[in-house]
Amino acid sequence: MESWLERNRTWFLLVAAVIPAAVAGLLALVRDHLSAATTVLVLVLVIVAVSATGDRMAGLTASVSSGIFFDLLLTQPYGNLAISDPNDVEAFALLVAVGVAVTELALWGRRQQARASRSTGYLDGVLSAAESVASRNPEPESLVALVRTQLTDLLGLDDCRFVPHAASPRVIIRPDGTVVRGGKDYDIARHGLPTDEEITLPVRVGGTTVGAFVLVAATRVRRPRKEQLRVAVLLADQVGSVVSRSRD
Repeated sequence: MESWLERNRTWFLLVAAVIPAAVAGLLALVRDHLSAATTVLVLVLVIVAVSATGDRMAGLTASVSSGIFFDLLLTQPYGNLAISDPNDVEAFALLVAVGVAVTELALWGRRQQARASRSTGYLDGVLSAAESVASRNPEPESLVALVRTQLTDLLGLDDCRFVPHAASPRVIIRPDGTVVRGGKDYDIARHGLPTDEEITLPVRVGGTTVGAFVLVAATRVRRPRKEQLRVAVLLADQVGSVVSRSRD
C-alpha cells in the first residue's frame, strides 16, 4: 500500500481533494434536512479515511478541501466563501481543526506501529542468530554470513565483513551501543555513522575480543538509534562463542 502511494502520490493528493468535494455535493442535495453538525461529522469521517493512509499532505488536503466545500455548498449564502451564520463559522473552524488533529493522530499511530514492527524485527534477528548458535554443530561461516546480512539490514550498511583481528580501530561500537571515534564519544544522532571511515564492531566472548565486523556506510548518512546499535552488539556477540570454539 505504501509503495503504491509513493508511486502515485500526485493522483492520491488529487483524490484527497476531490472526495470531500463529492461528498459535500451529495450532502448539498439534502442540506435542508441536515444540521451543520451532521454534515461536519460526515466530512470528518472522510478526513479520517484519508488520514488513515499515513500521508500528512493528503490528510491536510482533505481537511482544507472539506472546509472549502462545506462553506461553498452547505452554508448560506450558498455558492461563495462568505458565511453569514456565526454557528456555521464555528462549524467550519472546528471541521478544519479536527481534520488537522485527526491527521496528526493517524500519523502518530502509524509511527508507533512502525516502531513496534522494527522492534519485533530486531528481536527476530537476534533469535535467528541464537538458534544457529544453539544448534549442535553450527558452521562459523554460515553464522557469520547470517549476521553480516542482519547487520547490513539493521544499520543500512553498504558493506559488512568479518575479520579475525581488528588492529587499532579509530571508530568502534562499544558493548553499550555507544560509538567512539578517535578516542572520544561520537554523537550518532547528530552526525550519523561516519562515511569516511570504517566502523569496527568487536566480536566478544567472555569479555575477550575474538574478531570484529567491519562496517561501511559510505554512500549516505545513516543515523541508527541506540537500540539498533545495541542489537548489533548482541548479534556480533552471538558469533563470538562459535568462532572461539572453531579456533580451539
